Amino acid sequence: IVGVYGIGYLIAARAPRVHWPIVLVGLLGKVFGPLGFAAALAQGTFPPAFGITILTNDLLWWIPFGLILWDAARCRGELPDGPAPSSETALRPSTDQSGRTLQAISSDRPTVLVLTRHSGCTFCREALKDLASRREEILRRGYAMAVVTMSDATENRRMAEEFGLTDASWIADPDRIVYQALDLRRGSFLQLFGPVVFFRGIVAALKGHGIGPLGGDGFQMPGAFVLHEGRVIREFRHARASDRPDLNSLACEMPS
Repeated sequence: IVGVYGIGYLIAARAPRVHWPIVLVGLLGKVFGPLGFAAALAQGTFPPAFGITILTNDLLWWIPFGLILWDAARCRGELPDGPAPSSETALRPSTDQSGRTLQAISSDRPTVLVLTRHSGCTFCREALKDLASRREEILRRGYAMAVVTMSDATENRRMAEEFGLTDASWIADPDRIVYQALDLRRGSFLQLFGPVVFFRGIVAALKGHGIGPLGGDGFQMPGAFVLHEGRVIREFRHARASDRPDLNSLACEMPS
């Protein structure tokens, strides 16, 4: 494991702004180490003197790793998102696995639309599990479901099967056209790496949501919306990457 980390750090050292996910994984290891020590200390497994090792092996590295991530976020945040396309530009060409556009899907029925960050994001995996768990209720209320990702169609098919959402519309948007049309921007350092995000990430990981490989722009913020006839009628905009949309409120009972 030490050798693998060493190789990863060697790669990241050549271009830390590009390879920031490696640095993030390293920082997560430095966070989980003290947490494990605290648990072992509470159980009487480790002597308190072992905490000296934690100081030099883990806590000390929070500062440089945090500064690298901050610099990468600042650098990426300075990159222009580009002019936001109009809703018509974004919704008409963006097609799902059946060739239907978001415009057509939302014209048939109000549509619960979830836009993920990247395929490995633990919070987006959590959101997809939430969508799957509420699938029957959302459909009963008369909504369609759509998921927009930055992955390709092959990865979308895999995720649809993994989360039991094969009857949802999956749209590949690697160029982030739909994201920009809905004014979902890249996140700031605190939105992506802040203490609240770290704590929620630990909780989500312990609940089995896991972390996967980076697929897309890791700085992109997610969002959840209800579209009807191509217009946004309800929305949930994340203040942090770790925020959890309330899909029951978003897809509320429609008037009869």
